[in-house]
Amino acid sequence: MSPVRFHDPGLSYYDFADSALVRCPRCDRVAHYERHTRPEARLVCRSCGLCRTANCCCRPPLWLQSETRHGEIWAYNLEHLDLIRRFVAADLRERDPWYEHGRKMTAVGRLPAWIKSAKNRTEVLRAIDRMRASVIAG
Repeated sequence: MSPVRFHDPGLSYYDFADSALVRCPRCDRVAHYERHTRPEARLVCRSCGLCRTANCCCRPPLWLQSETRHGEIWAYNLEHLDLIRRFVAADLRERDPWYEHGRKMTAVGRLPAWIKSAKNRTEVLRAIDRMRASVIAG
């Protein structure tokens, strides 16, 4: 069987930060936070119907967070979580050489060493799967 390959697409945290899944301040369930709607950010919860503008500096806590024995894993949204999952699950991780790429520290390049470590792969993947399931159940 050939190894699972991952090629770093060169995305940074800023590519995911405009749209985040957060904890609703009213009902404590999953809500959607959009920062790209200028001049003010918008918070929408489908569970309780909350829809209001929010201060860009004061985003509610992220929904996609999980604590492991090594530290905390978090993601802004499902696309960000999927990128982290594909990176962690891959046996072979590739990226552009330093001299061919404009961005040096991508979102997966900035992950902590314990997430990148192969010995923690099953624990990290289990935490990521729990976070994904919480969106469906939450």
